[in-house]
Amino acid sequence: MSLFFERPDFGERAVLVHLKLNSESEPEDPREFEELVISAGGDPVEFLTGSRQSPHAKFFVGTGKLDEIASTVRSCDAELVIFNHNLSPSQERNLEAELKCRVLDRTGLILDIFAQRARTHEGKLQVELAQLQHLSSRLVRGWTHLDREKGGIGMRGPGETQLESDRRMVRDRIQTIKKRLEKVRKQRNQSRRSRDRAEIPTVSLVGYTNAGKSTLFNNLTGSDVFAADQLFATLDPTMRRLDVPEQGSVIFADTVGFISHLPHRLVDAFRATLEEAASATLLIHVVDAAAEERSINIERVQEVLKEIDAHQLPTLMVYNKIDLLDDPQPRIERDGDGMPVAVWLSALSGQGLDLLLQAVIQRLPGKLVHKHLQLQPDQGAFRAALYRHKAVVAEQVSDQGCLNLEIKLAESDFLRLLKTSGLKLQDLVTL
Repeated sequence: MSLFFERPDFGERAVLVHLKLNSESEPEDPREFEELVISAGGDPVEFLTGSRQSPHAKFFVGTGKLDEIASTVRSCDAELVIFNHNLSPSQERNLEAELKCRVLDRTGLILDIFAQRARTHEGKLQVELAQLQHLSSRLVRGWTHLDREKGGIGMRGPGETQLESDRRMVRDRIQTIKKRLEKVRKQRNQSRRSRDRAEIPTVSLVGYTNAGKSTLFNNLTGSDVFAADQLFATLDPTMRRLDVPEQGSVIFADTVGFISHLPHRLVDAFRATLEEAASATLLIHVVDAAAEERSINIERVQEVLKEIDAHQLPTLMVYNKIDLLDDPQPRIERDGDGMPVAVWLSALSGQGLDLLLQAVIQRLPGKLVHKHLQLQPDQGAFRAALYRHKAVVAEQVSDQGCLNLEIKLAESDFLRLLKTSGLKLQDLVTL
């Protein structure tokens, strides 16, 4: 049973409110806000802006702005007022009482979009968890009365209020969903360990929402993942195996799009999904090259990557939608060592896809060496070099005083370490 997930199929007339707050160090983007409302199926009939030093404790906006919003709601016959900010439960309640219509904040808006987009059972569970966690602090909005459910002979005493009953029901449902998602996490970890044992590298596509990740994923892998020119078109992770020249099998993963100030509840709820990005061999950071706020969007994605501990992974930048630029020339940018750091392409037209595969091949570790070695005491320098490269999986000391090592590293690194340590392959004892 799901407590949520019913969403209207029609657009709702909405008044949008965005304030510039002097107390905010990182203000929200009004254009992104309007795109979010349209993606949710809303019909923005008016966009009201204003500025304040800090939010009003009772209404978030000042009384003058509140009167303006109320007047606009009446004149536009609006059904909904959406704020580009996070409101406290009491602010939402006070605003609804004054405006005589529903009020939604930024987090509630994003949750609604996620509820519409989730397709898989796991995705729906994750959205419902985030919805319930968001609602649990707002339950009092729906219960202005606190009539006792219990009473009478044998049931005298405090009883249980309807509010308390609902809170308990929500709390129980949250625990049930968390247990189910924990099972999903364990299954994902098992799948990940299987890929590790098979030594199959994983390439995860990440990026700001609507950067073109799913279109790129489809053209690369021949898949049919839903792709649309809207925010959060993809929620559920999709994985495909692709045979890459000189590399063999590679798993490509398409992930949920990021957004500025992604609500923590969503980061927490989608942690099982985002772990696919955090455990990747290589990240492909897809950027809308034609977006006016390209550099800001890159920073926003990097912030979310930091939240899920994926910011230190090897990353290849991909500047997509070059067909919308004046000089749509696909190309590879390289660093001082000649390694690819960025690819400019168009996922829609296919321009530069060959360059992307070329760059991925060069950025992925080559053939992996997985060996069990027995090192002699005089081969300590080679052992130290293996540890520096984090190549040692396990180590034991034999009865004869030799070191038995299980190692796993790229073949090119293995051969280089042998050479710098003054050893040859035949000098090593394999077990």
